[in-house]
Amino acid sequence: ICPEQLGGLTTPRKPSEINNIGGQEVLKGNSKVISCENKDVTKNFIQGAEETLKIAKEHNAKTAILKAGSPSCGYKKIYDGTFLGNKIQGMGVTAAILNKENIALLDEDDI
Repeated sequence: ICPEQLGGLTTPRKPSEINNIGGQEVLKGNSKVISCENKDVTKNFIQGAEETLKIAKEHNAKTAILKAGSPSCGYKKIYDGTFLGNKIQGMGVTAAILNKENIALLDEDDI
């Protein structure tokens, strides 16, 4: 599944990054997800994360394999919000919501 599509975004989509710390702060309302066109897409990312969690629970998922670096799915590092290619320690929005529910996280680098 693609959380970003579940949140109403298209594929492909314009690059988006979390400003500040990461997905946990987005879920708390302390940070936003902004596209490279300066459009606030926070609601889309939160909706996608919530829909992903619903699906994971419906299937009793214990582990999720996610896309490294994504503002939705990154769980080790994400882009820092500057659109300069810099990565910081942190989780994307979907990774944060799955982690909060104790679903183990992996990405393609772990496999």
